[in-house]
Amino acid sequence: QVQLVESGGGLVQPGASLKLSCTASGMRINIYAMNWYRQSPGKHRELVASITKFGVTDYADSVKLRFSISRDNTKDTVHLQMNSLKPEDTAMYYCNAFHPKSGEYWGQGTQVTVSS
Repeated sequence: QVQLVESGGGLVQPGASLKLSCTASGMRINIYAMNWYRQSPGKHRELVASITKFGVTDYADSVKLRFSISRDNTKDTVHLQMNSLKPEDTAMYYCNAFHPKSGEYWGQGTQVTVSS
């Protein structure tokens, strides 16, 4: 059974940092593109950061220079380092694994709240 489990969310003040982790079980992530999405109430789910199986990264304009995605294939884990957090970063953050032939998987999400 494939599972993606996110962790690391929480309540922080503006300007703080958080590091999210996503650990896979029942699969090896090495062939998958790994992505972090987020969704706020009343808004569509948006792609925040992605990393290809080759380690190439991409970011939404709203998080560039503040967020950093990384992967450790040996641990089947992906991280999202979030710095200089803003209230508008408040959302449920979801981990996603995608491969055009092997399929797509989602985690259950971890809540990030940025508030003073």
